[in-house]
Amino acid sequence: MFVGVCKLDLQIPGCRSLKDKRRVLRKIKDRTESRFKVFVAEVEHQDLWQRAGLGFAVVGNEHAVVEGIVERVINSIADMGDSLLIDRYTEMMSV
Repeated sequence: MFVGVCKLDLQIPGCRSLKDKRRVLRKIKDRTESRFKVFVAEVEHQDLWQRAGLGFAVVGNEHAVVEGIVERVINSIADMGDSLLIDRYTEMMSV
């Protein structure tokens, strides 16, 4: 079994309040979760208006499949246009 873990650091330049940030993150999370069947959680920068740390994990039988899904999720979030991908951390584990 293989596990791919990812943490994304995002900048959300258009936000003027935490309410704006929640609206943008809800859109990102809903689209990602419905398209890729993964759960996305805000794991960092909860108190900052224009920053967000999102995390997700993927589990599968093959390393290449898990790695491919992680990359597609990252690219999808980066291409949505609501936020800028500042940094990313990924780790693949064999369990």
